[in-house]
Amino acid sequence: MSGDGHQQTIHLVQLTDCHLYADEQTELLGLDTHASLQAVIDQVLQQIPTIDLVLATGDIAQDASVAAYQHFMRAARRLPAPCCWIPGNHDDAERMLDLGAADALNQPWYDIGPWRIIMLDSSVAGSVAGRLAPEQFTLLEQALASAGERHILLTLHHHPVDIGCDWMRPIGLHNADQLFQRIEDDPRVKVVLWGHIHQDYDEQRGHMRLLATPSTCIQFAPDSREFSTDTQAPGYRWLRLYPDGSLDTAVERVAHGRFVADPEASGY
Repeated sequence: MSGDGHQQTIHLVQLTDCHLYADEQTELLGLDTHASLQAVIDQVLQQIPTIDLVLATGDIAQDASVAAYQHFMRAARRLPAPCCWIPGNHDDAERMLDLGAADALNQPWYDIGPWRIIMLDSSVAGSVAGRLAPEQFTLLEQALASAGERHILLTLHHHPVDIGCDWMRPIGLHNADQLFQRIEDDPRVKVVLWGHIHQDYDEQRGHMRLLATPSTCIQFAPDSREFSTDTQAPGYRWLRLYPDGSLDTAVERVAHGRFVADPEASGY
């Protein structure tokens, strides 16, 4: 799908790991995930005057219910931009394909000016860890082959690198080496962006910026050996992509203390 080819600076917003329920009163580890998502969207509307595309990078729902996805779609419509989504390990990928069709949420890639955003599904039914299936590598090949000279932002749900959390090491992208073998020698790939880790991550790997983003609900403690929540507030990431392939990006959070998960939680 193509956006406005005349856009010079491209403005993206990433929302990730919303963990919504069918029942909007249900809490996750003592945190109201519906209210926190709305608070994050309120902040986006206050802070980001121009948005070209919203990227929702998985774990949209905690219970994979139709109602939870409908809650997210209604919330996303508050933002003045199209939205694309991909599933995470808590999601039902087939259900998202069905429900997202009417709002064109299921895009394998999205072109805006000199950039192509590629959306990969790293979810595996019944698994917390991720893997890119052969058809996802076929999609990647098609997207790269047809991108021309466009700069590439690649997004998926699972983390493809070690983030320093021992307990998350086994539940990342299990065939990350295969992914990097394909993209490390392609200088058009400027950004790899993901969710899943419920925390900020920003590192450089060769020509690629590796980025991950806080959840719109509970936060995980960085550098933790075992499952541990964090007291930082929910947030989102904004990205500005430039015609020369460079970018600016930062994480923004709602006010500290508004949404805090149960500090004694040992998992979910």
